[in-house]
Amino acid sequence: MMENKWFWRKYSNAIAAVSFLTIFLLTETKAQKFPSDLWHEGKIVLLAGDTLRGSVKYDLQQDLVQYGVANERTTAFSARKVLFFEIYDASVRRYRQFFALPFTTTSGYKAPVFFELLEEGKMTLLSRESVEYRTYNSPYYMGSYSRLVLVYKYFFLDESGNISEFTGNKNDLLNLMNKKSDEVEKYIKANKLRYEDKYDFARIVAYYNSLFGT
Repeated sequence: MMENKWFWRKYSNAIAAVSFLTIFLLTETKAQKFPSDLWHEGKIVLLAGDTLRGSVKYDLQQDLVQYGVANERTTAFSARKVLFFEIYDASVRRYRQFFALPFTTTSGYKAPVFFELLEEGKMTLLSRESVEYRTYNSPYYMGSYSRLVLVYKYFFLDESGNISEFTGNKNDLLNLMNKKSDEVEKYIKANKLRYEDKYDFARIVAYYNSLFGT
């Protein structure tokens, strides 16, 4: 009997922490919604020239956009059939535009895929989203856990129409900005911007573009 009491005193905190983490992860997974779950007011402009206005839902991992209106079936379009689409994202209170652009895929051939346009100018910044499992260290017990998170990848579109993926390295970004890099770095520090944040990154590129005037 004494051994049981000793066991519970020693491990009760750990057991409680594991139970709490399990409940937390289950609740978060149920509550969490990703872009492919959400409808927005918007429009889709098809390659054929038609413009569809209504409810729009997108999935960049599948390169699909869905269109729906009240009491009608939804219709899905691949990036091959779409010129661009636009949504009003109430969660960030802004309009967002996505374009179908030719891009060399991992399989080695070029095909249209959807990119979100974040900033256009001397340097044009694009992004794509994906849902991936990421591993985190647990603050409640020894070990780690995995959960689904929304991940952003960034790309640059040059004046010749070539798209290259951003390495994620700050020095590589500043090197691309060449003679303007010192001014941009001062702007980043003064405004406490992080290029890991999508809208901060867009602000950084917008500032760089502004240095060239109109």
